[in-house]
Amino acid sequence: MPTLVGSKGQVVIEREIRNRLGVQPGAVAVQTLVGDRVEIRFVPPAHSESLFGVLSSHLSRGAATRAWSEVKRRAWGAAAKDKERTPSRRSRTRRSP
Repeated sequence: MPTLVGSKGQVVIEREIRNRLGVQPGAVAVQTLVGDRVEIRFVPPAHSESLFGVLSSHLSRGAATRAWSEVKRRAWGAAAKDKERTPSRRSRTRRSP
């Protein structure tokens, strides 16, 4: 839907577009001239919500301070075994023509 440019050069971005892009008050609009049109990218404002506990539902168990070394050793061992099973790009041989 076309909109009129205001006397200060302001343009209203339609609600549906704002909602689909997640544009909220406080976002920074970065404007770039591309040929004969303007591209606007939106940088969201810094959030003030705490992320504490956001991954708690994905954790299966915790480790006591003393057990942390053992947990870390097991994790490194599992990662090393997994890497042994997966050949790297460099180790793959090329076929000769």
